[in-house]
Amino acid sequence: MGAANRLRSLFRLFLLFTVLMAVALLSAITTIRLTIHGRQESMPKLVGMNFDSAQRMTAEMGLELKVEDKIYSTQYASNQVAQQMPPPGTHVKMGQHVHVLVSLGPPQLKVPLLMGESVRAARIMAIQRGLTVGDVAVLPWSGDPDVVVGQDPPPAAAEVRTPTVNLLVSGGEEPAAYLCPRFIGQPIADVRRILEKAGFKVGLVMPVPIDGGTAGIILTQAPAAGSKIGPDAVFSFQVIQ
Repeated sequence: MGAANRLRSLFRLFLLFTVLMAVALLSAITTIRLTIHGRQESMPKLVGMNFDSAQRMTAEMGLELKVEDKIYSTQYASNQVAQQMPPPGTHVKMGQHVHVLVSLGPPQLKVPLLMGESVRAARIMAIQRGLTVGDVAVLPWSGDPDVVVGQDPPPAAAEVRTPTVNLLVSGGEEPAAYLCPRFIGQPIADVRRILEKAGFKVGLVMPVPIDGGTAGIILTQAPAAGSKIGPDAVFSFQVIQ
């Protein structure tokens, strides 16, 4: 009888301990949730605010304001926030980044004609007019290399979004290219005549001792057959000694 009482007491203690642990766990989860939600804020509207004021407001909320770009705008005055991300009303957490575009005010510049100029001259002209040169893409193009053949925005554009002009520059005409033929199995003397007549150079010719083979027959070649070669390609071979 005493053993049964002791078992019931142990069972009650175990049950009480389990209940207390469950309550403690539930309390911890609730505390964590309240803490997380307590750190969340509703994103205010920054668009239209002076950038300095927007920066102070976000700093007080524990947010980090990042300027992604500066753009011309007829809607917002200079140094006002023109766009923001996340948008107003979004739940944000302390330490989160807020990305904005800042207005430069209405465009007060005229994009010059840069096409036909060298890249250096185009950069100087852009800087003189308050512009910066952004992306410069070089493509094979007929005519002289290092000449501007395209620009964005175009000259005298009415709507200029940013003070940046991107350039398309001629890289000159693309050099001729050929597919390398297969010379393996042919006599080196014949192949040398063909290549030199076509204007190519023959470099190293390495003899390889092989029993039973015909001397001078090509075993390997470089560049490989089927590869793309230019007019300045130099060929090398291994031939039967």
